[in-house]
Amino acid sequence: MHPDSFKDKKYNEESVFLPDNLLREARRQKKIQECKVPKICILDPDGDIVRYLKRRDAQLNNCWACYHSDLYNATYKDLKFGIIGCAVGASYAVLLAEQLFVSGCELLISVTSAGKINDSVKSDYLLIKDTLRDEGTSYHYLPKDEESVLNPELLNKLQPLLSDKLLSVQTGKSWTTDAPYRETASAILKAKSLGADAVEMEASALYSFSKVKSKDIVCYAHLTNSMAQQNGDFEKGAENGSLTSLELIYQTAKKLGAL
Repeated sequence: MHPDSFKDKKYNEESVFLPDNLLREARRQKKIQECKVPKICILDPDGDIVRYLKRRDAQLNNCWACYHSDLYNATYKDLKFGIIGCAVGASYAVLLAEQLFVSGCELLISVTSAGKINDSVKSDYLLIKDTLRDEGTSYHYLPKDEESVLNPELLNKLQPLLSDKLLSVQTGKSWTTDAPYRETASAILKAKSLGADAVEMEASALYSFSKVKSKDIVCYAHLTNSMAQQNGDFEKGAENGSLTSLELIYQTAKKLGAL
């Protein structure tokens, strides 16, 4: 979409196409009863956490009527949650977020793998505090001159996680792109000059949706690679990083009072 197309958007006008109505028809067609998904839901773009949980006790959620994805019920310690795998990209992530929040979700946590572009970042995870909006979806929710950031109240509650050495997480800025194979040298330098620590594909759109719809969303970047510029990239650790990611999710829910 040409940038000029955003000039005449009516950001306060309600959409004709609503997630509630889509799910109503999906339930009718699929013969699914009207019931709620878990209050805490996870987006797992890589799908590694879902694959790990499916080998354990995760079961399909029978209330989720989405045409495009499967939601699994899972448990970690005393945390019960729903999780969707392979939710890659801004538009798909927000499509799922829209539908999750009208289905009973109250807190959405995204844990995506990301490319590190700031070598001074030494943690394994980045709690994404603010973003560079280099995708299209966010511009359907927020004007181009508004920032897409983590809700400051949520950020404040999550501060104790930053001092937990076992979690290895720090705050930072993410560059959200729609085109990972156009991460050129000049584009990376530009993102770095604007303060980006990592590059991923969902956060700025999710935070824009969160801001407009007043929904609680937290985005983490698991810093697993340097855009495949060296051997050994994309290694996440035990169970492809699922165990450490689940602990981070658990502690996030705990600090936000969702347990």
